[in-house]
Amino acid sequence: MTGSRPPIRVAVVGSGAIATGRHLPALAAMGDRVDVTALADLDGARVEAAADEHGVPGRYTDVDAMLAAESPDLVIVCTPPSAHKGAAVAALDAGAWVWCEKPPALSLAEYDEVVAHEGGGTGPFASYVFQHRFGSGAERLRRHIAEGTLGRPLVGVCHTLWYRDPAYFEVPWRGRWETEGGGPSMGHGIHQMDLALSLLGDWSEVTASMSTLARSTRTEDVSSAIVRLESGATLSVVNSLLSPRETSYLRFDFEDATVELEHLYGYDNTHWRWTPAPHAARAGSGASWQPQEDVPSSHRIQLAALLDAMERGERPRAGGHDGRRALELVAGMYRSAFLGGTVRRQDLTPDDSFYHSMHGGDAARAAAALT
Repeated sequence: MTGSRPPIRVAVVGSGAIATGRHLPALAAMGDRVDVTALADLDGARVEAAADEHGVPGRYTDVDAMLAAESPDLVIVCTPPSAHKGAAVAALDAGAWVWCEKPPALSLAEYDEVVAHEGGGTGPFASYVFQHRFGSGAERLRRHIAEGTLGRPLVGVCHTLWYRDPAYFEVPWRGRWETEGGGPSMGHGIHQMDLALSLLGDWSEVTASMSTLARSTRTEDVSSAIVRLESGATLSVVNSLLSPRETSYLRFDFEDATVELEHLYGYDNTHWRWTPAPHAARAGSGASWQPQEDVPSSHRIQLAALLDAMERGERPRAGGHDGRRALELVAGMYRSAFLGGTVRRQDLTPDDSFYHSMHGGDAARAAAALT
């Protein structure tokens, strides 16, 4: 245990690749800060195999039974997206904190329903896996923005250009509104969009276009958008699953510097580039913009921050409004692409159909817009 604190009891819901490849290793890296007591999965054979491999004693095929028997402090949700809300609500109602994989929910309505089940004061709270916020490069840039040392943000680029072959979409829940919630705007680019918005703040309006160009999917396979931020800066967003040279690329142009990040599924300091403006370079201040420690983005580093928040009894980052920004932008992008025109953030209220589903309640209209 850490100091005099007992370990945080953790249960993992879902035992597929993201659980076994990312979350269980991240939990193991926490040492005696945590005690992984249980795994739950609808597939009994899979949960037994994962539990055997990682030394987890509790094995369940029913989430409610697991919650009742184990009373975990933290539940990590690693299911397909359509099961996120149900698992999160059940865990919160049982008194457990929640850390859920992306996308947070299938809609803003689902997200807000989860928030309604959170506790007051010291929790429990739900937060979401947006690990790219937590590497040292992003944290250093965030401090510069808060201190104003780079000048005002003016222009941003947020590109998630990935490649998924046709076989990828043969998994039954992929590429369907009712199970994945959307296409690359929802399930892939949301990581980079979250990082951009966590740095630059809330958006005010978006104009978007989407298409299904080359994959057998009911959702889009490519999207683009121009986003105006409340600060007045402009952000260009592209999400693609059709790009053979895969990259995740973010660029932020401030008055005094350009800051770029190019990576694929995770970064360290070598993936960042800082270019001072000519007047800033002459002033000799460029070196101070570089990160001085090298902490890669990872599930492990976000998990450590979450455990810290739990021990302090405060809402973790990437939860509440802070975890909602990117999902809200995605809803605005779909509304703009399917109905046309510019969407204001304030338009996405419970009275709007795109608050309740990413296709606005009309899958046929969405299909027509994407062709």
